[in-house]
Amino acid sequence: MVWIFKEGALALTGPRVIRLLLGAAIVVASIGSQPAMAATQATGGVDSFETTAGVGANGSAQVFDRSNSSADSSSVGATSQPKNVTTSSPGLLASFAGLNHFDERFGSSNHGNQFSLEPPDQGLCVGQDTNGNVRVVEALNDVFQVYDTSGKALIARPRALNEFFGDAPSIIRGAGPGGSPEFGPFITDPSCLYDAATQRWFVDVLTLDTFQLVGADGQQHFVGTNHLDIAVSQTADPTGAWNFFHIDVTDDGTDNGFGKTPDDGCSTGPIGKPPAGGTHLHACLGDYPHIGSNADSVFLTTNEYSLFGNEFHGALIYAMSKASLEGGAPFSPTRFNTHGMNPTAFALNGFTLWPSSTPTDLGYGAGDKSNGGTEYFLSSNAAAEAHDTGDGTSTFHPSTELLVWSLDNTSMLDTNPAAVILSVSALGVGQYTFPPQSEQKSGNQPLRDCLNNNPCSTALEGIKDPFAEKSASLDSNDTRMQQVTWVNGSLWGALDTGLDTSNGKQAGIEWFKVSASGGSGGASLANSGYVGLGNDNLTYPAIGITTGGTGVMAFTVVGTDFYPSAGYATIDGSGVSDIHIAAAGQGPDDGFTDYRLFANGPSFTPRPRWGDYGAAVPWGGGVWLASEYIGQSCDLSTYERTVFRCDNTRTALANWGTRISEVSA
Repeated sequence: MVWIFKEGALALTGPRVIRLLLGAAIVVASIGSQPAMAATQATGGVDSFETTAGVGANGSAQVFDRSNSSADSSSVGATSQPKNVTTSSPGLLASFAGLNHFDERFGSSNHGNQFSLEPPDQGLCVGQDTNGNVRVVEALNDVFQVYDTSGKALIARPRALNEFFGDAPSIIRGAGPGGSPEFGPFITDPSCLYDAATQRWFVDVLTLDTFQLVGADGQQHFVGTNHLDIAVSQTADPTGAWNFFHIDVTDDGTDNGFGKTPDDGCSTGPIGKPPAGGTHLHACLGDYPHIGSNADSVFLTTNEYSLFGNEFHGALIYAMSKASLEGGAPFSPTRFNTHGMNPTAFALNGFTLWPSSTPTDLGYGAGDKSNGGTEYFLSSNAAAEAHDTGDGTSTFHPSTELLVWSLDNTSMLDTNPAAVILSVSALGVGQYTFPPQSEQKSGNQPLRDCLNNNPCSTALEGIKDPFAEKSASLDSNDTRMQQVTWVNGSLWGALDTGLDTSNGKQAGIEWFKVSASGGSGGASLANSGYVGLGNDNLTYPAIGITTGGTGVMAFTVVGTDFYPSAGYATIDGSGVSDIHIAAAGQGPDDGFTDYRLFANGPSFTPRPRWGDYGAAVPWGGGVWLASEYIGQSCDLSTYERTVFRCDNTRTALANWGTRISEVSA
């Protein structure tokens, strides 16, 4: 995650941008004025409050990277011979455009009362409604849509997640005193799951509470409280009614309406001072939540950081029975903290434990029933967080360890939660290390061109861009674990890594198949390998495995030969196929996180955001995939002629899109 604070506030002066999270989003909260919005609009540029001019007490901004890792200086340890990329799309059964940045910013049920967000953080789930129709649900920052299998949207306007979860819009421009904005909670990191056993849909997010009005400094502030919000459908129809649950992850020992939290000792400062007189100066943050399930229970995991400090406090697990969630009544989840639980001397803490899900023929909902019900997780331990001793100063260490975690006796969560036991073991695997950024093929980037053109930059931003903006190489993630599946006694997962290919250093993937039955203690590595390209990059993998043990891996393909594209490969116990393209990118990424004007001082070094994760959902003999890609292109003249929207295929500040595909496994 990336937080950029100006003395405890979210909004910045100069580059005028609110920044949030690697597991969340980077948020632009102020940049001028788009037309056809609210009565508070200016005549050109991007919407205001998108242009607050408040500064911190000392005029300086602070940068906090919630992925505490950065590129290491060691050589890339993993070696991979390049895979072939084919121009054909074997097994591609369906493919359609999902939600894009224009939908998120202007097209939702909140009618423009949204921030601009990068990256999308793509959640996907597939199931059947009450009439047996297959439905595909996409949830991302910060909108939600339901499709049929042809890609027809079944909700007239994508639901804004703030509205879906019953919150005020994230921003209403001009609604506050003197034309200032009003703010609602900030929602991020959506994921979703369909459980065939209960015929219920689950959507989870992280919600950070904000003060409704700007502070005395003219900026937006977090209260400090934050919570996991879980939506559970009341029926099998995802377009119908839902129940909502909340888990307070502030963890500063306070009761914020959901029961008193533990006090995990999160520090206050130096990363953005909380507002004067604040009541949650020692708030923790439950970042990067993800959902999994077994036969009887549902599991959410988070990475716990200090919200206002710089240290990491371990990966947390929240376990709850399906019966509790389906029943709709309040309940208390069982909580586990992995701080200090790395089983070897190499590292210290659990970091990004991705919970597994187990497919049935149509949906998830099965699992390992041994030991009273077992849930599995995979994690890596190269990241700085895994080595954090409590002060946030640890660094990235390339690793050859894969951690296998299990919770036993999960069927007793309602009756005897003390009997639910967490255990972990370490397996030796091929080395993984921090991936390099992913270069892009040259093409139209009208936001970049506009910023480099003084009249256009002034019309868009109100100032001349003082920098010579360049095409950016995209963030390729760190080495945290991505989607995990358990089926037929095997765990599958993958992560991003640097690769020394025969043609040079690229971002690629390491994948794992682990034999695991009856808990983590007997786990062993069944197979693993690397997937890479010679001149291009593969990032943000997600593996979906069918009940037959075959599957599909989704990822982004990007490099000197490819605009950011939705790619895939089939996978089974023997390895991974050639690389195929489900939907070719139409141009390079051209979002605000690419450019120095929107970065933070004093270096104004941008971090071009991508990801932060995709999805792969088994369904029958195939797998549904979701990946970020660029589905449009336009030149500067079109960008200017259409008031920076390129005929509504993008917004002034970003052009990301998502692609949803079904592939035979």
